[in-house]
Amino acid sequence: MERTFVMVKPDGMRGRLAGDIIKRYHEADLKIVGMKVVFPDTELAEKHYTTCDEQIVGMGMKTLESAKENNSTEDMYKIFNTDNPKEIGFMLRKWLIEYVTSHPVIAMVLEGEDAVKKVRKLTGHTMPIKAEKGTIRGDFGCDSPEKANAERRAVENLVHASGSIDEAQREINLWFRPNELISYDGAKE
Repeated sequence: MERTFVMVKPDGMRGRLAGDIIKRYHEADLKIVGMKVVFPDTELAEKHYTTCDEQIVGMGMKTLESAKENNSTEDMYKIFNTDNPKEIGFMLRKWLIEYVTSHPVIAMVLEGEDAVKKVRKLTGHTMPIKAEKGTIRGDFGCDSPEKANAERRAVENLVHASGSIDEAQREINLWFRPNELISYDGAKE
């Protein structure tokens, strides 16, 4: 069995979608082995959104690529006042930290066969407007990167889901103490 981390983000909580989101994961044969409501402080959010150069540059590159796809590159340069992917990534990280600390979130650990892959597929595309129907973001989300960037904020996409086993383990260890998780058979670990 594999474990992964999921966070129902502030927009999912404010939109009163947490119950529907949790139900979707549960119906996908994923066992909830840890769940709690957290009001993240800046320190926790900064640790969650790491400052690894590769990730920072990657966020900036994705943003620039999206701008090119949507013919909004010039607008992007004006919004960020740069075309440097690392600088754009740092600004996005700042917005993500502000966003995740703006409201309580639900942190969950889900367990199941191929949990990371299954959760990522069910969660849907990072940009809700590109997410397929039948995914959480496709069915409940509606935000766009263009709108978020113009408003100088993170894209509101309802849910964070770990992207790999290593990332899942790091995030589980960051958000949960071992005694807050139950084993697959229901016993405390």
